[in-house]
Amino acid sequence: MSKPVSHTPPGVPEPRPGRVGRRHVFYLPGYDPEARSRYRLLFVRELTRYAKVFGQGKREIGRAEAGPLLGENPGQDLNHDPRGEPLVQAWRVAAHPRTEGAETTYEVLLWDDLVARDFARSKFVSSVLLLAGTAHAIAAGKLVTFYRLHWKYGNVILYPFVMLLMLAAAAGAVAYAVHGALGEGGALGLSLPAPVTVPAGLLAGLALLAAMEAALNRIFFWQLLNDWVFNWQHGQGWRTDYERRLDAFADHALARVAAFEAASPPPDEILIVGHSSGALTAVELAARLITRHSRLGEAEGPSLGLVTLGSGLPLVALQPRARRLRAEIASLVTCRRLVWVDYGAPQDWMNFPGFNPAADLDLGLGADAVVANPVIRSARFRDIISPETYRRVRFRPFRMHFQFLMSNDRPGEYDFFDMTLGPRRLLDRVLDAQDEEAAPEAIAHG
Repeated sequence: MSKPVSHTPPGVPEPRPGRVGRRHVFYLPGYDPEARSRYRLLFVRELTRYAKVFGQGKREIGRAEAGPLLGENPGQDLNHDPRGEPLVQAWRVAAHPRTEGAETTYEVLLWDDLVARDFARSKFVSSVLLLAGTAHAIAAGKLVTFYRLHWKYGNVILYPFVMLLMLAAAAGAVAYAVHGALGEGGALGLSLPAPVTVPAGLLAGLALLAAMEAALNRIFFWQLLNDWVFNWQHGQGWRTDYERRLDAFADHALARVAAFEAASPPPDEILIVGHSSGALTAVELAARLITRHSRLGEAEGPSLGLVTLGSGLPLVALQPRARRLRAEIASLVTCRRLVWVDYGAPQDWMNFPGFNPAADLDLGLGADAVVANPVIRSARFRDIISPETYRRVRFRPFRMHFQFLMSNDRPGEYDFFDMTLGPRRLLDRVLDAQDEEAAPEAIAHG
């Protein structure tokens, strides 16, 4: 059985005339404790490579400027993280006359301090939370649903759980072996009493786990464990720190929009772009902006686009208690003031290609509701990556997952830098590509 990856909703808005001369991008990174050092370097490196691959010539990239979130946050200081570090990184990319590329301001809104706090949590506590979250997903039948949506992501979800059981078994085996070797009749002939051999065995088991720490980090064990725990906690409504940060992001974005309205000229397009877990953040931010600014995205102002890349939205949205998130998604699904484009890729292990929130979630839409979003497309990694690169990265899940933010090797509909820096509006790009589309890609299930 196969499911098409691409879908255009019946109520998709009409494209606007004119090209983009100025663009503002709000970029939301995923669940990454090193976001403030990663994404600027990745952007500069990949844009430089992109210019070489497509012979466009180098584009001028301004210096990164770090600063606080704008807006009012009564009763709490949310403009910096608890360490006093700024929560915004911004830089400008100059217009490009040869390609008619837009002048783009690129702002990264950071929440890596919340992720770092999760990583600093006791590993025992994190492990208990993983067991609880996985048991809850299994009991609620959600793990089966995740596998049905994309079996690769199902394996990624189950990976830290299985690894944790294997680690516990290995540590237990070492502990038992040391206890036996030191005890009466043991291989070492020491015949030590149990009050000595039992603690010694436990220490040996813990030493094994400590010795494996570097290897566990290399195989992304703690990254995926904490990510899954975060999504489970968020779906249960327990991440008030994250909710406060979302509200602070909305305050900041609204302050920027107010500045745009007073500027001459304002940007032609505003994009909210989220990758991986940041796709969920982007959805939640866009919903808050649409609710709090009644004119945002209307014809007389900048066009508004929401782009979700390699999204794990179902991990939270399918949880029974995630009612607020589903209400926010419903507000976007029927909203014609913005264009929401979701890019997935069957080759990516950590997304749900073809997932359609309007059809696959119970959003409580009325019979007369006109669905305008999202437009769903495949990034078609097989087409835009060279065969040599594809063979090298196909079994490296994180590398494949980050292809959404990297330079293509070949031209294609999905093009991160043309989307964020090019002259066409988001909807124009998608509909132009649809007109040129040959055969729709499908993802096999089962």
